[in-house]
Amino acid sequence: MEKPKPIRITPALWILNLILILDQVTKIVVRRYMPHGDSFTIWQKAFGETFRLSHVSNDGSAFSFSPFDPTGNRIFFIVVTILGLCLIGWLLKKASNRFQVVIYGFILGGALGNLIDRIAFGKVTDFIDVDFPDFIMQRWPVFNIADSAIVIAMILLIIELFIHREPRTAEVKHSDQTESENK
Repeated sequence: MEKPKPIRITPALWILNLILILDQVTKIVVRRYMPHGDSFTIWQKAFGETFRLSHVSNDGSAFSFSPFDPTGNRIFFIVVTILGLCLIGWLLKKASNRFQVVIYGFILGGALGNLIDRIAFGKVTDFIDVDFPDFIMQRWPVFNIADSAIVIAMILLIIELFIHREPRTAEVKHSDQTESENK
């Protein structure tokens, strides 16, 4: 029996590096040229107040979820991120298709981007401020490229679950029939 050809992880490394570079460069520009708390509208003529750049910091996670004080949050999220990176690295080595490799590249790039901020600054720099017409919140929480990469990965993961669904085998169907006949 022929051994299956291993899936190359090179695309994940390219995606990881691209996201990491874009994330860190944009955060450096924001920290250097925008005072903390500043906000200004971009593409106003075309989109009104929909798109803004807003320099904020977040010592929590998504939607500013913060289970502890700032120091506790920093330690907690650094440890959780490192454990998550280890898990994703392990899953990447076991990836069964290229789509999974791409997904893991997005997750790794996003997680590393925010991990660098947490280690270096104790909090994450956010700057993308979008008003999605959701009728629930006044504005969507401010985010960054790393956050976007993780959200993209989650969307791709949901798609991947539908694309690569394992069909029910005849054996499982047979056991289901036998079980219903015995009732």
